[in-house]
Amino acid sequence: IQEDFEIIDKKQIPNTTELKNEEKEKTEEARWSAPILSLAKKASENLALSYGNALKSASLVGFISKPVSNDSTAKTSARYHAMEERANLMNMMKLSIKILIQAALSLGRTLDSDFPPLQQFFVVLEHCLKHGLKVKKTFIGQNKSFFGPLELVEKLCPEASDIATSVKNLPELKTAVGRGRAWLYLALMQKKLADYLKVLLDHKHLLSEFYEPDALMMEEEGAVIVGLLVGLNVIDANLCLKGEDLDSQVGVIDFSLYLKETQDSDGKQDGGITAVLDQKHYVEELNRHLSCTVADLQNKIDCLEKTNSKLQEELAAATDRIGSLQEEQQQLKQQNELIRERSEKSVEVTKEDTKVELDTYKQSRQGLDEMYSDVWKQLKEEKKIRLELEKELELQIGMKTEMEIAMKLLEKDTHEKQDTLVALRQQLEEVKAINLQMFHKSQNAECSLQQKTEAISSFEGKTNEMMSSMKQMEERLQHAEKARQAAEERCNKMKQELAGRLDTCRQQMSQLDSKCSTLEKELKSEKEQRQTLQRELHQEKDATTLLKTELQQMEGLKKELRKLQDEKQQLEKVCEEQEQALQEMGLHLSQSKLKMEDIKEVNKALKGHTWLKDDEATHCKQCEKEFSISRRKHHCRNCGDIFCNTCSSNELALPSYPKPVRVCDTCHTLLLQRCSSNSS
Repeated sequence: IQEDFEIIDKKQIPNTTELKNEEKEKTEEARWSAPILSLAKKASENLALSYGNALKSASLVGFISKPVSNDSTAKTSARYHAMEERANLMNMMKLSIKILIQAALSLGRTLDSDFPPLQQFFVVLEHCLKHGLKVKKTFIGQNKSFFGPLELVEKLCPEASDIATSVKNLPELKTAVGRGRAWLYLALMQKKLADYLKVLLDHKHLLSEFYEPDALMMEEEGAVIVGLLVGLNVIDANLCLKGEDLDSQVGVIDFSLYLKETQDSDGKQDGGITAVLDQKHYVEELNRHLSCTVADLQNKIDCLEKTNSKLQEELAAATDRIGSLQEEQQQLKQQNELIRERSEKSVEVTKEDTKVELDTYKQSRQGLDEMYSDVWKQLKEEKKIRLELEKELELQIGMKTEMEIAMKLLEKDTHEKQDTLVALRQQLEEVKAINLQMFHKSQNAECSLQQKTEAISSFEGKTNEMMSSMKQMEERLQHAEKARQAAEERCNKMKQELAGRLDTCRQQMSQLDSKCSTLEKELKSEKEQRQTLQRELHQEKDATTLLKTELQQMEGLKKELRKLQDEKQQLEKVCEEQEQALQEMGLHLSQSKLKMEDIKEVNKALKGHTWLKDDEATHCKQCEKEFSISRRKHHCRNCGDIFCNTCSSNELALPSYPKPVRVCDTCHTLLLQRCSSNSS
């Protein structure tokens, strides 16, 4: 076999040191590019899967069954483009949240606004919220901001009103983009960013006013991002909004943060090829992203050029109008001078006319002044006479009113006196009737006396006549004398009784007179009492009216009292319910405190653990078996050590991971024990 040899200078042959340096540079490039290339590879795989699913669904529906027109192909390509964008944004969001949580755990979970991973998280979140936003046309131009949908949260969730008011009260913010960034900062500090965005996603009919149908917030990727944001509740953020220029910040994603140094084995050439391919995919993705930004900037430039041309046209029209207005101004000046000359001439003529009119006016005014003075004097005299007549009239009216009052009083007195006279007359008639009765009784007594005296005289005559027979009848006489004596005694007794009765009648008359006088006095006193009683009646009527009003008020007060008692009962029920709610809240708080202590312990444990690199571990930590092609390496997401598949086959949900992840057996038992203690 003949071999061709080529002679080369020694200068052209590289030294061993140069070769080593080149190898080091290659290994360093492989270190920083390996993770980003793997991420780009995953993104490309996701895109391929989503693209295949979309093609399958389209073929099922009937989009790709037949050759379609150019419009339908354009629509389908736009859909696939939107799906790619959504998948890429979702992957970037996962990366940014993962790196932010890891950085926060390494720093103690208290972050400032100058922390680069936090800034990049907000940039990625802003890109996600801007995806598929509808352009709103205004008088100034086209407006495209994500603060519009965020304002809906205040209406849907009243707890977010504090954030909205604090954002509106910041005087430094002048644009909608700055207000939206401030809103995101405050929501993250409150640890309610995921809750607020979930409320927005629950009302997609309201979001359709701001987003296109194929936007990220309108699809399933939005719900996935909200689920990822729940993990940020572990982080405590201390962000100062004062002094920061949120309006003019440029939202550019810095991919250098997501590059980590990794060590690759020297003997694996396939890894280098895959790294190069991954880097190629990553560079293509970057180029696509940059081309999208360039296209957006080109559109903005086109819009600005259009607005500039419109403004130039308006300026030219304005300059033409200014020239025409200047010409009109000159014409108006000439007309003004002509009008001024005419007005000066007319003013001179009017001055002469006014002088003549003034002279005539002065002459006529002198005669009018004389007439006015005479009329004024007559008016004064008539006023004086009128005042005197008014005074006399007032006096007569006063006298008349006094007379009317006196007449009314006299009528009242006469009526009262007539009433008293009628009463006295009735009493006199009664007394007269009593006197007549007594007089009739006395007359009857006198008649009986006369009859008795006549009987006595007849008896005496009979005695004289019977004197002759007395002798014969002595016994009868004795009896008659005895009877006569008894009759005389009776007559004397009757006379005495009549005299006593007359005396008693006279005494009764005097008593009746005294009684009449007393009755008159009593009548007067009764009248006075009646007047006082009438007054008291009026007072009592007023008092009764007052009492009635007070009764009505009391009834109203009783009704109000009943209402207040009902309200009191309702308030007592509400108080009891609130006390029960407070007790429940206390129980929840105690449980949450226990959970927080457990989470703190977990985080303390996590801070102590370190993420082992693949090259550092050659044996499983638990079973101590050597790793090979069949027995692969697996990281425990809790402690960070490397185990085999049998020792790390368990899965659990961790605070930093929303979905269940791989955990070793020891961590699995520890975490289950903590969960059982928390539940008990």
